[in-house]
Amino acid sequence: MFDFPEPPTEPSLADARRVLSETRSSVSEVDAKIDAAEATLAQVVRESQLLINELQTQRDALERTISHTMAYLSPIRRLPVELLRNIFMECFDKHPCCAWVLAAVCGSWRRLVLRMPKLWSKIRLLTTQNSSADTIRLWLERSGDTVPLDIEIFLRVTSPNLGSESPSRRRRRSFSRSPSPPPWLPFPHQGVTAHHVVYHPPPIPIVPINFGPSFVPTNPPIVVPQSPTAATHDPWLPMHQLSDRPSRPSRSSLHWGHIAIYYLAEQMHRWKRFVFRFDKQFASMSALKSISGDAPLLREFEVTSAEAAYYQDWSWLPNAPPNASLVLPSLETLTLQFTPFKWSSPMLRTNLRTLNLRALPTAQLPLDRILYIVSNNPALEFLTLHFQSVLPAVLPLSPTSLTYLKNLHLGGHHTLSQLIDVLILPELHELALDIEAREPIEESITSLLTRSSKPALSHLSIGHGSSPNSQAFYYGSSGASIAWATLLPELPDLESLHVGGTPLEPLLLALGEEPPVCPELEVLSMRNCHGHSDGVGKLVAMVETRNPPLGAGTGVQAKRLRSLEVYDCASIGEDVVDWLGSRVDEVVCTDADYER
Repeated sequence: MFDFPEPPTEPSLADARRVLSETRSSVSEVDAKIDAAEATLAQVVRESQLLINELQTQRDALERTISHTMAYLSPIRRLPVELLRNIFMECFDKHPCCAWVLAAVCGSWRRLVLRMPKLWSKIRLLTTQNSSADTIRLWLERSGDTVPLDIEIFLRVTSPNLGSESPSRRRRRSFSRSPSPPPWLPFPHQGVTAHHVVYHPPPIPIVPINFGPSFVPTNPPIVVPQSPTAATHDPWLPMHQLSDRPSRPSRSSLHWGHIAIYYLAEQMHRWKRFVFRFDKQFASMSALKSISGDAPLLREFEVTSAEAAYYQDWSWLPNAPPNASLVLPSLETLTLQFTPFKWSSPMLRTNLRTLNLRALPTAQLPLDRILYIVSNNPALEFLTLHFQSVLPAVLPLSPTSLTYLKNLHLGGHHTLSQLIDVLILPELHELALDIEAREPIEESITSLLTRSSKPALSHLSIGHGSSPNSQAFYYGSSGASIAWATLLPELPDLESLHVGGTPLEPLLLALGEEPPVCPELEVLSMRNCHGHSDGVGKLVAMVETRNPPLGAGTGVQAKRLRSLEVYDCASIGEDVVDWLGSRVDEVVCTDADYER
């Protein structure tokens, strides 16, 4: 600071003005030097950054060279193509959709995979109407022209239920590490994507009458690359995700079925398996009527809907006229659920081994025509029939022997129980009845076993597969009055018993007798078997008889219960559940609504 006299005088003011001018000049000179230094520094930085970028480019090039050289030196490069093919085929046997993954590894693998049509011969697709049907076209093109096709397509028409559970949801107490849940539990929510490839599930001899979680496979999916569109033909672009928000149906969704089924029907001569499932009616469902013609390689055919729909008279394979000449020499398994079919179709007269029919609610067939379908397939091993409406027989019912039948499932109208009275099943292994029976069912079962020379029936289900919201197994409020004391002694080979809609106490009394009936019984499941106040006590007494304390030495000559399931039968306290869990390996209990 400069000291100026106070008060200012003319000479001091002149000196101040001179100092101010000189200082401003100095500041300008310093600013100029700073600007010059910054410019020099910026130039140095630019030159250094350019040098760094050049060095990074050189390093990236060298790293790519190292990577390519290491890849070239990799032992797998020295594998003969024939051996690599065998490895790919081993992967294909375990994972049918591995071609999509293998083709994305490298260019050489992609070229090899595209030259192996068999790797593309198994179509496993979980899709929606908003997805492009060109994925199916691409899959079929890569499978060549002669390789037999194994097709499974699951069309999800509705979005998964994202709602939370109701507060009044039934309590579930389980002592099992992996108990089987009630069949009416909802699917676990999975993210909805445009396409999923699903693993091939293990072969199931019978598609259950009740639609549960098995309708759509729950195996971890492999995401399929996006289908080619008009804008791009690169199938390996990232796949877009569908929005969870509801939207109006697109024009493409209205025609998905026509496009997809057109591509598939063109290859009918190569079909070995054809499985198409959908959860509800969709706009282009009428495209299924184009499935018509010869399929010389077809061994399994299934078209399944999870809910009933209304159809016009289609001229597809299951509706073919009786005099039609169909070439289906290899067909062994046929499943039609909530889809139209004619009892006289030649497709139902191909000496099937597995037949699963769930008729539309509007379909009404006389019982003798249903028996006609069965009798025209004497080699049947697995038979499932579900008809909600059945007319009385017009022609007399003749005894029908199915020498190889092992599993029989009947569901729906009470008239179907008359089929049991004319069938002869010497190899019967499993029997499931979910019919609206009006006569004592135990007499029909014992007569069937006697007429069939006492086959070793090991699995019996009565009224267990019905929906919990449906009517009781028998009409009336008391449920199914079955004389268990008469029926169970006739089943010495029984291993599992599933019962629904019957009074609880008579069943428990029969199972708790000494010596125990059904000595091979290991699995017991009861649903909607309403009991009285002493029902829980009889349940405990039955378990005490069949599963005494280990090492007690009671001399009971019967196997111990391994699994016990009690759904909506009585209010079982926590202490009773704990005790049951100490005696039985797997225990699942849910409280009945009326006890809540």
